[in-house]
Amino acid sequence: MLAGTLTAALFLAAAPGWQALEAGLDLGVFEGPRVDGVAGTITVVRIDPARFDLRLLNASAPDEGTTRTAREWSERAGASAAINASMFQEDHRTSVSLMRSRGHVNQRRLSKDRAVLAFDPVASGVPHVRIIDRDCDSLESAGEAYATLVQSIRMVSCQRKNVWAPSERRFSTAAIGVDGKGRVLFIHARAAWSVHDLVNALLALPIDLHQAMYVEGGPEAQLFVRGGGQVHEWVGGFERLPTAENRDAWPVPNVVAAVRRK
Repeated sequence: MLAGTLTAALFLAAAPGWQALEAGLDLGVFEGPRVDGVAGTITVVRIDPARFDLRLLNASAPDEGTTRTAREWSERAGASAAINASMFQEDHRTSVSLMRSRGHVNQRRLSKDRAVLAFDPVASGVPHVRIIDRDCDSLESAGEAYATLVQSIRMVSCQRKNVWAPSERRFSTAAIGVDGKGRVLFIHARAAWSVHDLVNALLALPIDLHQAMYVEGGPEAQLFVRGGGQVHEWVGGFERLPTAENRDAWPVPNVVAAVRRK
């Protein structure tokens, strides 16, 4: 895992901003806010849903049963990128909120959380991927158009507002967003920022972020991408401790992966 982190570090030094890895797959690295005098970076993988399908991969699915790192899930599925799908319960299988895909239900419970990532359309004329904001749209009607629904905590509302309350807690964060062109954004911030501050930073970046939801925090938060001959992996650190305290990707039960359309 350290080798992947070092590869990413070299990329950071050489090419801040956006870099095209291959058609429909871009990698962006941006400077984030300084905390305690230390600068950190925000990594974004931008995915064109016209060229890639999103897939929800679960350890609870038939013929699975094993937790894996985002990299291992990606390699198993032949995916180009993968990120945490959501927080999970103590059984290390079940999401804390609604999570279902075509032919498999990981969690039936609809929690109070306001954001639902929807993909794998079963209706025509709808976006390939969207984030349903339950304060702006009816999940019952909007969700019917998609086979896969993943519920989690809203970070950026449908009105492009930061809806995460300020807090003293600071930790690494993984998030999924969409931009103004409907492209999917896999977001990873290794530095220990408060989520409220991170959201403000994301909205100020040149990534055209329109909506976003939180998918994991701390050492479990991870992001993997490969394309154009490059392989990169980012992992999270422990809350309030130096990020160098953790260099290993932790196995997780659920990820969202991007698989190139054939």
